[in-house]
Amino acid sequence: MTEPPRDPAPPVPHVARERIQLVDARNRPCGSAWRAAMRRLRFWHRATYVVVCNARGEICVQRRTLTKEVFPGGLDLAAGGVVGAGEAEHRAASRELAEELGIRGARLRPAGGFVHAEGGNHIFGSLFLVDHDGALALQAEEVADAFWRSPAEALALPGVTPDTRQAVQVLLDAGLLEARP
Repeated sequence: MTEPPRDPAPPVPHVARERIQLVDARNRPCGSAWRAAMRRLRFWHRATYVVVCNARGEICVQRRTLTKEVFPGGLDLAAGGVVGAGEAEHRAASRELAEELGIRGARLRPAGGFVHAEGGNHIFGSLFLVDHDGALALQAEEVADAFWRSPAEALALPGVTPDTRQAVQVLLDAGLLEARP
């Protein structure tokens, strides 16, 4: 007797082996830890959020790969990620933008920051805006797909990661993005 077909095993999350800049509850540097320890112990850390805008007022939405350690398959409304040990936020933002979407040499506009303390994450987020109307080169390990939506449409999508949802909402509230549908 043959067994019925099984669903394939879910992909194994990839956890990068890198040192992360840790901060205290006031965003003051206080050492570093391996990424896995930072996640497991829920340490405060810094992350960058680069909202990519096109000339039509839309933002780039990325579908995360199924091997992402946090929110696999979710939708990101910003490029970015955790800040490495000793790394400046603007450098981390430029690095992540180049890695994830292939955007290099673009002028990043600092756009403030926010605190995200939800779901075991303790993040001081640095916000940046960048204008881009060219091609994207998606990083296969992290980005499964990318598409453009107005900020309002993007926020209404199911499966948006909570931290990037908060990042876009902060930008809308500050008047740095247009809320048009």
